[in-house]
Parts: sequence; structure tokens; C-alpha cells
Amino acid sequence: MNSKHIALIGGAGFVGTYLSKKLNKDLINHKIFDINTKSLENKITLVDVENLNSLDQIRGMDTIINLAAIHRDDTHPISRYDDVNVQGAINVCLAARKHDIQKIIFTSSVAIYGFAPANTNENGTPNYFNDYGRTKYLAEQVYKKWQAEDSKNRTLIIIRPTVIFGEGNRGNVFNLLEKIASKRFVMFGNGKNKKSMAYIENVVHFIKHTFSFKPGLHTYNYVDKPDFDMNSLITNARKILFNKDNVGLRLPVFLGISIGYLADIISKVTKKKLPISVIRVKKFLNTTQFQTSVNEAGFTPPFSLNEALIRTIHYEFLEDNSDKPNFKTE
Repeated sequence: MNSKHIALIGGAGFVGTYLSKKLNKDLINHKIFDINTKSLENKITLVDVENLNSLDQIRGMDTIINLAAIHRDDTHPISRYDDVNVQGAINVCLAARKHDIQKIIFTSSVAIYGFAPANTNENGTPNYFNDYGRTKYLAEQVYKKWQAEDSKNRTLIIIRPTVIFGEGNRGNVFNLLEKIASKRFVMFGNGKNKKSMAYIENVVHFIKHTFSFKPGLHTYNYVDKPDFDMNSLITNARKILFNKDNVGLRLPVFLGISIGYLADIISKVTKKKLPISVIRVKKFLNTTQFQTSVNEAGFTPPFSLNEALIRTIHYEFLEDNSDKPNFKTE
């Protein structure tokens, strides 16, 4: 284990909270730095990646894990993506130079690939379609420049997760599972489209796995394989929840798109956000599938995707965990 004093920047969020628990369990020294210092479980030191002076708090660390990001689709003004994701990366690298920190782990995103061809791997062409993907890509370039300045001594690990889910997450996977659990879900299309996903426990185990990586540039998509298609995902969820071995009510694609357009009109007239939109329907119908080379790094995830789904559904819908923290993400 080469990393002895780890700075978790943005460590009060979903990934950071799980990663801190893992490091505590393994008795690995680390400190949590975040703009949000309110936490029921952890002591957090105030750091704002937009404020270079505040990053002096990381002196004495030998590894930076930067989890801080603006990622929600509804962020305004748009400049916030650049302020946090890009300028934040610039500031983190300046702090690393100042305090002689030689290892950075950066959580990027498969969003840099945009609407990529199925099975895009780490060599895929960046083709981002939103400001989140754009600024994550630009941040990667900032970190690569930092590493190249002293390539024999500096270690940069870029991890591009697909959609992360798990206990306590309130993102898109939870929203889908919640609709299924509340019997408000309707299947659109043939369900053969595949969705790459990443389970939080596997993600943090992989981050820890990278601590021993030697100087150089290391880039990985993070995906738990094999991918579910939508039929399998919905059927497995219904099996766990209701012991039903099917997807339930299925409607044709054109009807789903029409419902999405109607919801957009209603939302525009009433100025209220609805849980369905034409963009959400199209995202649901698309294949979002990526390849990963994490197995070539000697990593085996501790949980299968089906085990992860069972754990998440039991925690969220079959047990009472109302006293536990939740994390709102996309």
C-alpha cells in the first residue's frame, strides 16, 4: 500500500462516504474535505475547490482523490460546471504542486463519450453532448498536463464510472426502482436495450485497488459486467419485490414518446417538473453500454450486479432505513 495520507476532496458525497467507510475499515489514514461540512457520520474539513487558498488544508497528504463535481442536469448558471469541474481541477493541481503531492485519483465520467457506440472502451472518442461531459473531459486534460510535467514520479488515475447506484443513492436507478416498487412503472419498447451500471461498493473497492499503481497515466471506465438489458433489470427487480417473473405492462415505443411529449407540454404550461419527459423516455429506450479494462488491472469486484441489485432493493424498499442518510444525484 503506497498511499498513507489520503485527501478525499468532495468526500461528503455518495462515493466519498462509502469510500471513507472502506478506508476506515481497512485502517487507512485519510481526511475528508468538502464544501459541505454537515455530516452525521464524519468529521469534515472545509475545502472549496473554487478557492485555491482553502486547498492549503491538504498539506501533509500524499494522495488526492478528487470527487468534487457539479453534475446535475438542472444546474444554473451553466458557468458553474466550468467553475467547479475545470477551475477546480486547475486549483487541485496547483495545490498538488505546492504541497509536493505526487498521486491524484480523479473520478471523471463516461459522459465524456456522449451518445457513444455500444461497448465503447477507454480509447473511445470523446463526443460529449452536455456541459457535465464537456467539463469532465476538460478536467481530464488539466490533470494529464500535471502528470506529464513529471511523468516518472507522478501518478494519475482517471476513473470514468457509468451510472453509479446503491444503498442511499437517489439517482436515476433509484427513481426507476422506486417506480417499480410503487407499481407505477410501465415498460416501453422491447426491452432489449442494455444499460451499463456500477455498484457503489464495487466502485470504492476499485478506487482502493488503484492505490498501489505506479507512476504513470492510468485510465479506466468503471462498469460492472455483464450488463443487464432492460428486460432483465425490470424482471429481476420485480422478482425481488413481488416474486413476479415478468416486466409487467408493456407499451409500444411510439406511445411512450407521445406520453413524453405530452408531459413536456403539461410541464411547460404548469411550470412544474414531472417525473416523465420525452428526454427521459428516450434515455430509457437507448442502449448505454461501455466496456472496461479493470479486470486487466487485476481487479475482481466483490459483488455481482445481481447481488448489488438485491442488496439495494432490500435496503431501500424491504427494510426500514429511514434514519440513514440519502444522497441526491442524477
